[in-house]
Amino acid sequence: MKKIIHINQHKIKSNIHKDIAQPVITCKTYKSNNYAHNVEIKDKDNNTVAKVIYSPKKPLPCGARVWIETEEKIVLDNGLCIDK
Repeated sequence: MKKIIHINQHKIKSNIHKDIAQPVITCKTYKSNNYAHNVEIKDKDNNTVAKVIYSPKKPLPCGARVWIETEEKIVLDNGLCIDK
């Protein structure tokens, strides 16, 4: 089944404005929408290969409140491979 992870930018802005922390990550399938603050992406052996993190109180130095972390290889659309 196809899954889509969507970040709700409007919820992020609303959380900032209202000083609350409602979940901003939506995991969508054709059957449901599920909301979360953090999501782990697992491989078929149940190993975590990436995490989607929402951290409103402790953003990254660049100001990002939502980001993806992984130890896996990343290949960009221009062919550049980040494998370290």
